[in-house]
Amino acid sequence: MTTQREIAADLGLPIHPPKVEIFDLTDRTNTDAKQRVRRVDEYRTEPFGLYMARPMIDHPELDYLESWLLPDLDLRISDYRRRPGHDREQDFYVDIARIEPGEHRWRTVDLYLDIAVRQRQDARVLDSDEFVTALRAELLDDETARRAMDTTHRVVDGLARHEYDLPAWLHTLGVELSWRRTG
Repeated sequence: MTTQREIAADLGLPIHPPKVEIFDLTDRTNTDAKQRVRRVDEYRTEPFGLYMARPMIDHPELDYLESWLLPDLDLRISDYRRRPGHDREQDFYVDIARIEPGEHRWRTVDLYLDIAVRQRQDARVLDSDEFVTALRAELLDDETARRAMDTTHRVVDGLARHEYDLPAWLHTLGVELSWRRTG
C-alpha cells in the first residue's frame, strides 16, 4: 500500500510530519523537534501561558532562545539571540501550534505556518508551502488545517490593526509577555 507521505516523497515534495516538542518543567528540559533533550535555564508559568529560556547549543546562527507558549491563542512566540556576525531577520517568530498544557509537562505540535514579525514594520507568513504539502499528504486533518489558517489570519489581522506592534496587540488580549533579554 502506498501512503500519501510516500507519494509526496516520490513527487519530490518536501514533507515531514508535524514537529512535536516536550517541555518538562520538573526536569527543566525541552525535547526539541529532533528529539534532542536540551537543558532549560528558566521556566515560568502565567495564567495565559508558559515561558521558556534556554541556550541554542550547536546552532550556527542562533545563541539563545526565549519562547512563550500561549495555548488559548494556539501560538508559540519566540525571540532568538543571534551569534555575532548574523543579522537579526525579525524581532519575533510566531509558530502556529496546538499546545497541550500540563502541570509538569507541556507539549506542542507545530502546524507548519509561521509568522516573522518585524516590530512596528511588518509581518510575513512563512512556510505556507509546507502547510499545503502536509495537507495534501494528509498529515493534517481538515479541522486542524482550518484552525491553523484561522489563527494565522487572526494574528496577521491583529498585528496590522496595531501597527505591527506585537506586545500592543497581545495586551488587548490580556497577555503581557516578559523576556529575559540575555546578552
